[in-house]
Amino acid sequence: MADHYEVLGVSRDATLDEIKKAYRRLARELHPDVNPGEEASERFKLVTHAYDVLSDTEQRARYDMGGSDSPFGGGGGNFSGFGDIFETFFGAAGGGGRAGRPRSRRERGQDALVRVTLELKDVVFGAHRDLEVDTAVLCETCTGSCCQPGTSPVTCEICHGSGHVQRQVRSLLGNVVTSQPCNVCQGYGTTIPYPCATCQGQGRVRARRTVAIDIPAGVETGLRLQLPGSGEVGPAGGPNGDLYIEVSVQPHEVFSRDGDDLLATLEVSMPDAILGTTTTIESLDGPVDLEVRAGVQAGDVLTIKGRGITPLRGTQRGDLRVGVHVVTPTRLDHKERQLIEEFARRTKAPAPRLSEFHQGLFAKLRDRFRG
Repeated sequence: MADHYEVLGVSRDATLDEIKKAYRRLARELHPDVNPGEEASERFKLVTHAYDVLSDTEQRARYDMGGSDSPFGGGGGNFSGFGDIFETFFGAAGGGGRAGRPRSRRERGQDALVRVTLELKDVVFGAHRDLEVDTAVLCETCTGSCCQPGTSPVTCEICHGSGHVQRQVRSLLGNVVTSQPCNVCQGYGTTIPYPCATCQGQGRVRARRTVAIDIPAGVETGLRLQLPGSGEVGPAGGPNGDLYIEVSVQPHEVFSRDGDDLLATLEVSMPDAILGTTTTIESLDGPVDLEVRAGVQAGDVLTIKGRGITPLRGTQRGDLRVGVHVVTPTRLDHKERQLIEEFARRTKAPAPRLSEFHQGLFAKLRDRFRG
């Protein structure tokens, strides 16, 4: 019968930690996935069983007193050592893996969302806004340390700074070592005996701050602009999240948008439509002269180049397109009626007739694109 201490290569007064280290070293060397030879497989079984006996206080005591023991046990083998094999190679079962590094108190802050309402003129030329944002900011008292000034975090006495505690659980496979976050320090590995009174140990406080933003031309309702690093500061002074600006554009009483173009309707009297005229209209750029050609028809579109919207990712502005609406007089005095009748006799206008239906730009202009 092989001596368990000799199998593991440790002295009879070896500590549990020394036994674990010896076992893990041999297990890595002899595991079938690493060393598939038959001899290594037999040694692996001996090492596993030796560790199973010597790592259990009661079994080790009986073994040291000369109790009956065999490398493969009396009941078809005790494979409790496989619990640590799983821990060594694949992480402890049920415990989220081997205890890794402790959690960091510093975490990235959340993103923030602010909605801003713009006028159509802001869409054409862009705009600057100073926005009031209510978010988490760095605590000025502790500057993110979470501690009262002059103090600092201390190592957790339960997990000794690892942030995790290990527990040995009996299962059908034997004793399985599991690792779980420490309940005392919440996995951080340290505790804060004297938390900052200003932020209650969070490293940040709620505050209102001003964020300056230049809104580019060409935005539209529903668009979100991203400002990296302008959101909430993270716990314990962690990096800031992002700030998103959601745009909403108010309808304009005269102009509406069609892509990069602006649309409007121009009401023209019947004489001006017949004879033609020049008029001045108030665009978003200011006064603009517009020529109405003689014989213009209702629904015709007059275009003013470069007076539309600058694309969000471009420089060439769209156009201002003006749909003509000919206003027919509804009340005529006797003299005016005689003149119109004389005009009708002279022109010999054809009788009203049906023609092809046109659903063009003017129909859209009539609805004024309130969206």
